This record gives sequence, C-alpha cells and structure tokens, in this order.
Amino acid sequence: MKNKRKIIKIDEDKCDGCGLCIPNCPEGALQVIDGKARLISDLLCDGLGACLGECPRGAIVIEEREAVPYDERKVMENMVKKGENTVQAHLKHLKDHCQNDLLKQAQAYLKEKGVTWGRKENRKASPGSCKSQVTSHKPETKGKTPCGCPGAREMTFGGEAGDEACDAVESAPVRSQLRQWPVQLHLVSPQAPYFKNADVVLAADCAAYSYGNFHAEFLKGRALAIACPKLDEGREIYIEKIRSLIDDAQVSTLTVVTMEVPCCSGLLGLVRSALSVSKRKVPVTHVVIGIHGEIKNRAEQ
Repeated sequence: MKNKRKIIKIDEDKCDGCGLCIPNCPEGALQVIDGKARLISDLLCDGLGACLGECPRGAIVIEEREAVPYDERKVMENMVKKGENTVQAHLKHLKDHCQNDLLKQAQAYLKEKGVTWGRKENRKASPGSCKSQVTSHKPETKGKTPCGCPGAREMTFGGEAGDEACDAVESAPVRSQLRQWPVQLHLVSPQAPYFKNADVVLAADCAAYSYGNFHAEFLKGRALAIACPKLDEGREIYIEKIRSLIDDAQVSTLTVVTMEVPCCSGLLGLVRSALSVSKRKVPVTHVVIGIHGEIKNRAEQ
C-alpha cells in the first residue's frame, strides 16, 4: 500500500499575486514572491486547503500524490527554477524554524550547482537566533510578532528537558510541562526538531481537561500533539502525519491518551492505520481517561 499525501498546487498562469490566500495559511507556507503566490515550503503544508476559498481566480487546487520522504535536494531543484527570491524565502524559512540539517542540504545543493543565491545570507541558524523562538517570559519579549502566523510558528521552550521554561513560570501555582508550540495535529510538522527521537503523547482534546494530573504524568519530558477524532476533518492527513512521526522523525515511543467515550477511540484507530503503512514499529501505549477524571485503562498495543 502506497502512502498518499494531499498538498496544494498553484497554477502560476492563473495567479495574479493578489495575496488573499496568505492570511488563510496558518502554517506560513505561502508567500507572494515576484508577483505570484509561492509555496515556499511543502514541509508545513497540511493540505487542508484553507487558502482555496480566498483565491478569486481559482489558481490553487489540492492534489494528492505519493508521500515520499522529504527530500531537500528535490525541493531546491524546484525552487531554483522559480528564481532567486523564492530560493531566498525558502532558505529563510528553514533558518527561522531552526531546520539546520535541511538548511545545510539546501546550501550544499546550491554550491554544487554553482548557484550563489542565499549561500551567505542564510547561514546556519546561530544559537541566538534559535533562542529567539524560545518563550522566555521576560517583559522585553512581549509585543514581538514572529514571521508567518504567530499561532503556528514552531517554538521549543527551554532546554532539552524543558526545565528552564518551567522555572520561568514562577507565578503559576502548577508548572506547565509543555515544551513546544504548536500542539494541534493539523498545525504540527513531523519534521519539527522537538519530535526527532522523542517520546510523543498524542492526546484527545478533552483529555487534559478531564485528567487533573495530565501535565505531570503524561506531558513531562515528552512532545505533544492533540486532536479530536470526531470533530476534526482530514483523517488521511492525520494518518500521514502520524506515519511521518514514526518513520521520518523516528519517535521513540507513542502514548495515545483518549477519553472513555466511544468516538474517542478513533484516535487509536488513526495510530493503528499509520502503523500499518509505516516502515518502523514503535512501542504504543493506550491510556483511557474516564469522564470523571480517573484512568480507566492503560495497555500496551
């Protein structure tokens, strides 16, 4: 069974560069460059098509194609054809999201092909630039708006264990164990650095509200993605993202936390579907939370 992935496709002949699609791309993957809307990184395109309805010329469509491992060289091959400004935007996108390995691959490709665009302007992200994505809770950071959609920008909080972020929230009576942003499965990128080789919790939206000790018991030291199998749309997209977490991010473990209500079991079903098409197998634990806040069941899958 071949994996499929939905992703947007832009008809440049129809696009007039009006930019109406840009605010509707929460991942910040679209930009108007040289008078045309460009997908500067399919790494973050979720294929949901929120941008479709805002295109007055019908220049954006959703296409489904085989999902292959992300290949930065192939991406750069396509970007170079679109010109210097598109290449620069893509490299900046990688740098701003601290995707240093992909940035190295992109720059190596440009050097190999003798292309000088961006080989100096977008060097490997320095520790300082990556720290600009860390929530410090200091007054001087307030009011600064990151590029793209602020609500979807990837952020890692504190050090490897997340202790710095926890220590910073002195005013909170109970310390948060959340170490990254975003957390909604529609918005997260499986290629985000905080997922690589991580222990991951995939939780139903209601779980953290029902189980009082959710942060300490399930979230501490883990990366997080949340979803509602009943209300969310995009089942195939979710399956592909979970498969990518398993195969591409090579997560170490996966803990699925659901509620006892029948519809919530669909989240475990998504994980099983992803495992059925993944190349790797990872330990999966399923935890069921009761509507009164107790753990009803915990089992290895």
